[in-house]
Amino acid sequence: MNISHFERSKLIRFSHCDPAGIVFFPQYFVMFNDLVEDWVTEGLGLSYADLLGRRRVGLPTVNLQCDFAAVSRMGDDVLLGLDVVRLGRSSIVLTLSCHMGAELRVKVTQTLVCTNLDTHRAIPIPPDLRHAIERTDP
Repeated sequence: MNISHFERSKLIRFSHCDPAGIVFFPQYFVMFNDLVEDWVTEGLGLSYADLLGRRRVGLPTVNLQCDFAAVSRMGDDVLLGLDVVRLGRSSIVLTLSCHMGAELRVKVTQTLVCTNLDTHRAIPIPPDLRHAIERTDP
């Protein structure tokens, strides 16, 4: 069930690439983390910095599965996408993708868990975060 969608265009830069001239795979994880931050702040209307900083609510990754389908090169203008596929009591399962046109480059399934950053224990998804995700139903 897709209950939330967010996307962002991204220019592949020299700093994303390895000596082979393609995106060095860990750079996708950096781009996807930026996408999650932008989704919370811009897509959901909540401050990601405030969530982690003042409120001490973390969203660490507890599971990550990825498939690399095609390479991306410097100068490619790709589209990064985020879809919420499951909203649990304390977890959020996302599908993250990187496309250039119709060509899939990378697909990731990521599970985030809300935690208290002082105890590092799972906590229920805060009501305002849950409400923001549910109200972005496409």
